[in-house]
Amino acid sequence: MIKHFLAATLVLSAPAFAANPDVGGAPMFENKNIVENAVNSADHTTLVAAVKAAGLVDTLASPGPFTVFAPVNAAFDALPAGTVETLLMPENKDMLTKVLTAHVVAGKMSSSDIAAKVRASDSGFYSFLTVSGDTLSATIKGGKLYIVDESGNGAGMVIQDVNQSNGVIHVVNSVLVPK
Repeated sequence: MIKHFLAATLVLSAPAFAANPDVGGAPMFENKNIVENAVNSADHTTLVAAVKAAGLVDTLASPGPFTVFAPVNAAFDALPAGTVETLLMPENKDMLTKVLTAHVVAGKMSSSDIAAKVRASDSGFYSFLTVSGDTLSATIKGGKLYIVDESGNGAGMVIQDVNQSNGVIHVVNSVLVPK
């Protein structure tokens, strides 16, 4: 009886942790890095192919931390016909790298961190720099977080706070295009 009581006490006193959401039908593990998790997402095969073509695998597997706004395959499919194929050509590696790094921010920013900064701003927007040197802005519309590129194109954060060993991924439904 004491043994069962102690076991129940240990279970009840253990801290509760929210599990990472699945992404693209695959579990995302906090002890794996951005690349190790992304390769398992069926929704991010285009992004993974682009990261490989740009030579960014080692960077996104490094300690970071990074915040990645990760477009789903449908976001790439929505680009004008031929855009992805053109970007994946070896001669366009610099342009591809610019587009991809416009989705990456140095440091780890949770959705609650971003939302708090939006709410604290006078304009309803919180702006921050990406690894590419471009500016993204966050805003809240209808209770949902959106990331806006320099051209005013918005991407909804459809899955938030997917924690990684080297940062966090926020899944977005549009490709953010740098100027």
